[in-house]
Amino acid sequence: AGGSPAGAKAEPPGPSVIDLGAQSGRWAAFQERHRLSCEEAARLLLDAYEYRGLVKHRGGCHCGAVRFEVWASADLHVFNCNCSICTKKQNRHFIVPASRFKLLKGADNLTTYTFNTHCAQHTFCKTCGVQSFYTPRSNPDGYGIAPHCLDDGTVQTIITEDINGKEWEKAVREHKTIRDMSKP
Repeated sequence: AGGSPAGAKAEPPGPSVIDLGAQSGRWAAFQERHRLSCEEAARLLLDAYEYRGLVKHRGGCHCGAVRFEVWASADLHVFNCNCSICTKKQNRHFIVPASRFKLLKGADNLTTYTFNTHCAQHTFCKTCGVQSFYTPRSNPDGYGIAPHCLDDGTVQTIITEDINGKEWEKAVREHKTIRDMSKP
C-alpha cells in the first residue's frame, strides 16, 4: 500500500531552484538571447567544459581553512620558475582563467604578500602558511594553482616546464603561450 502501481514509472524530481547570485541576470539574458530553456543552457555549459576535456579539481591548504575548485585539464602543464620568490617557496603552478576558479571557503583566512611591481598577489593561508593558489604577474587575469595542493584522483599527468624568472620580462616576452593561459 502507498507505493506506485505496478509498471508505473517513477516521476523525476521537480525542478530545483538554484541561486545564481550575481550571475542570475547574465544567465537569464543568455537564455533569452539564445532562446534556451534552463536545462538546454545548463547542458550547453556542461558540454562545453566536457568537450574541452576539462575536469573539476578540488584542493586547498594544509589545515583545510582554504578550499577551492578549478576546471582544468587532467594533464597539467606546470611551470617551475626560478625567480627569487618561487625559488624560496619551491612554487610550481599551472595557470587557469579566473572564470575557471572558485574559492569555496577561506577568503577571510587568506593574506597577501606583494613585492617589486606588486602585480603578483601571493595569497596564502593565515593559519598554516600554505599558498595553494595566487595571482601571477604573467597572468593577472587568472590564477596560478599549486598542483601539489589538489586533492588526489583528478590529475593524470604533470608536464613541468622550467621558466627563467630571474629574467622575467625576457622570459615572458619570449614565451609563446603563457599570456594566453588565463584567457577563457
